[in-house]
Amino acid sequence: MKEGYIKRKTSTIPFGYSESDISGYLKPIPDQIEALEIAEDLVASESISLRDACDWIEFKTKRSITAAGLKKHIDKKYGKREQRITRLGKESTSLLDRF
Repeated sequence: MKEGYIKRKTSTIPFGYSESDISGYLKPIPDQIEALEIAEDLVASESISLRDACDWIEFKTKRSITAAGLKKHIDKKYGKREQRITRLGKESTSLLDRF
């Protein structure tokens, strides 16, 4: 098996991959995967918003991703926001959490 290929599990092709000539496997697209990882890190550290990250990814890769789709990637990799805050020791900045 070629490096980076993943087994296709659903009919939806995940961001950063395309169909391959090998039946049942998806071929990685390095530029898209790199852009996704950079955007994930920036959103997880709360440097930029989900929407801004989606716009940047589309600008860099010419392939769009929704905010919900990006959030799924981030939650899968880093855990939900509440878990990240607890793990990183940051206080919540939400107005609702102040009361």
